[in-house]
Amino acid sequence: MVATVQRRSGARGTRRGRNQPMGEINVTPMVDVMLVLLIIFMVAAPMLTTGVPLELPQTAADPLPHQQEEPLTVQLAPDGKVYVMNAEVPPENLIERLTAIASERRDDQVFLRADQSLSYGAIMQVMGALNAGGFSSIALVTDSAPQPQNASQAQPAPGTPSE
Repeated sequence: MVATVQRRSGARGTRRGRNQPMGEINVTPMVDVMLVLLIIFMVAAPMLTTGVPLELPQTAADPLPHQQEEPLTVQLAPDGKVYVMNAEVPPENLIERLTAIASERRDDQVFLRADQSLSYGAIMQVMGALNAGGFSSIALVTDSAPQPQNASQAQPAPGTPSE
């Protein structure tokens, strides 16, 4: 804290020559010091996170294989049966089975394969069970349609009159 002493001259000669303390604090030096510290920390902080420079030893060993889990596949048959990894699961036990599988897996990706003859509601019920079972990333699997070789082999769209 800095306090300065000023001479004040009063209207009467009795107070002349007395030193009066000033009650204000000069904050300019404090701001200067804080700005210098801020700059020092901004420059020094990135240097602290780089770590120790090392030269690691060389080896002829192969890298470890990247182990990926087999993707979880849920299938809906045309008759409405649900299969989890080719094993039939009754609909009332589906959420319990999916919860048990989700607790053992690191990946929450699941592939849903459904027959095209099934209703939208049946597929949505299974997707809801997958979500309730702990799987948030659901991919719907489809087959790619065969592409016609040329325009003469292309068939008209359904409902389009043919010549």
